[in-house]
Amino acid sequence: MSQRRVVTGRSQEPRQRFAEELRTLRTGSGTSLRQLGERLGWDWSLFGKMEKGETLGSPEVVQALDTHYGTPGLLLALWELAAGDHTQFRERYRRYMALEAKAVSLWHFAVSVLPGLLQTPGYAREVLAAGGLKGRELEQQIEARMGRRELLEGEDTPRFRTILSEAVLRMALLDADAWRGQLQHLAEVAGRPNFVVQVLPFSAGPYGLDSTDVWFLRLPDGRTVAYTENAHRGELIEDSTAVEKLQGAYDAVRDLALSPAESRKFVLRMLEEVPCEPST
Repeated sequence: MSQRRVVTGRSQEPRQRFAEELRTLRTGSGTSLRQLGERLGWDWSLFGKMEKGETLGSPEVVQALDTHYGTPGLLLALWELAAGDHTQFRERYRRYMALEAKAVSLWHFAVSVLPGLLQTPGYAREVLAAGGLKGRELEQQIEARMGRRELLEGEDTPRFRTILSEAVLRMALLDADAWRGQLQHLAEVAGRPNFVVQVLPFSAGPYGLDSTDVWFLRLPDGRTVAYTENAHRGELIEDSTAVEKLQGAYDAVRDLALSPAESRKFVLRMLEEVPCEPST
């Protein structure tokens, strides 16, 4: 079984970094461009243009390359950085994505929006559209986000825990069918053995992470790093003292949250509240 590959990173510009990684993977496998085209079913010249940085290709092509090289989600993550607004995806986020790809466990807290790794296409569509994306760019970002979910699928998956503020579950989508599908997916995920989903109810009162989404990544060398983000910026935190302080706040929130079993029941109750479409 292929191990999740780590982005070693030379170029700091997302588009160039993506092209470099494509070249490195292909040459490392001893495959020519023509052979790659024959194996994946696309014109080999497309892969040549992607490796030169002349085009990014589509999420479908990139996902096929991830499967071919045994790097689930890695190339799609790099593609998402390269395809997005570079002012949004600065070096700290690029480094976070590299660390996420090799993490052995991920702990997360959400203030108002589900993490991308748990989003369904319908949920991602409304959230991304609300952020101003539309047309082809919107479709590409949805496909890339769905591709990143491979990080939490299969045998070589990191352990994952998320604590969701009740506000996350109270902010329903405009599309009732899409919202129902998202809640069903969340309930299914909450039943998996390597997943822990907890809900922090409004009744818990004030808490220390009331304005910040946060991720904790446990790395193979035993280190833990954190990534915090709000609507305007994100910050990668690697200083051990700062990470420990954030972990203390996270532990306090976890103590206030419902148990995993009660949290799943909470999600199922939310699902029952979703209005059904009238029969025709």
